[in-house]
Amino acid sequence: MGWVTRGKLAAFLAVALAIPATAQQSAPEAIHPPPHTAPFPNLGIGQTQGQVQSSLALGPELNRGGSARDLLAERRRLDAALAALQPQRRGTVDAYVVAIALDSDPVFAREAREAGKVLTRRYGAAGRAITLAGPDGRSGGLPKGSLTALTLTLARIAELMDPAEDVLVLYSTSHGAAEGLAYHYGDSGFGLLSPYRLGSVLAELGIQRRIVMLSACYSGVFVPYLQGRDTAIVTAASADRPSFGCQAQNDWTFFGDALINNALRKPQQLSAAAGEARQAIARWEATYALDPSQPQVVMGDGVAQWLPGLEARIPREATAPVGTPSVASFPVPARN
Repeated sequence: MGWVTRGKLAAFLAVALAIPATAQQSAPEAIHPPPHTAPFPNLGIGQTQGQVQSSLALGPELNRGGSARDLLAERRRLDAALAALQPQRRGTVDAYVVAIALDSDPVFAREAREAGKVLTRRYGAAGRAITLAGPDGRSGGLPKGSLTALTLTLARIAELMDPAEDVLVLYSTSHGAAEGLAYHYGDSGFGLLSPYRLGSVLAELGIQRRIVMLSACYSGVFVPYLQGRDTAIVTAASADRPSFGCQAQNDWTFFGDALINNALRKPQQLSAAAGEARQAIARWEATYALDPSQPQVVMGDGVAQWLPGLEARIPREATAPVGTPSVASFPVPARN
């Protein structure tokens, strides 16, 4: 699911900021997401590679040419969703679920929408869950995913939760690069969420107990920056590998299909679900002769102290997978 490789980063970032955005929208989007028609702009500073890398680590975000009315409507959607979040309950391990799509390719919005539902049900997070995802061609109406929306959401959750008791469950889906997760909304929104930036935001807010699931190429790059005693991390790929299934017409990526649409619908522990998902992904990759993405699973030593209390509320009845399987977009392999 990568949109740029490490070797191509310098050329990728050399695109001038002045490139016109040719497909801006001024009318309400309803259910149809905007396409990507203009090149991704330069988000670095200066001329040296070191300066560019330093800028990217800070999580740059660029929004350009959006309709004033659309911007106001979007802020109202986000404010309403944040206002609806309920405070934690003392004495109860509450989960706060965030599912976010950082790219307007509709596969990500579809995946984030269903991930929000599955994780909210699994962790009993009704009233404490928010999905940030633009229109997906079938439905709309939710706040869009962006770097700013994610940061504000995490800040609001930090106000509501007890960090010594409650848990953040974060699921993000997007394209990725060796430098982090891509924010790319049509021709109007651009950015990069670096491992350093996400780690620093969570540290600033004091969100210690967390389950982080990242569906993107190279997403293993986040592990060194997020791992800790009270952190569980599951990523779609290692730091130097792409992942698969991000075709815009899909309902699921490989990772989302295996982990969310199948494994986490069942009444099993997170570690077992992650293991099941890794096996399914490896099987699909072998079937279609794809290089192994090598999903990462890292559990901090302290997770075992609070995760059982949270998982004790997992519904005993599994739910059925929805949508078209992620492998449906791949050609049927020839038989020898």
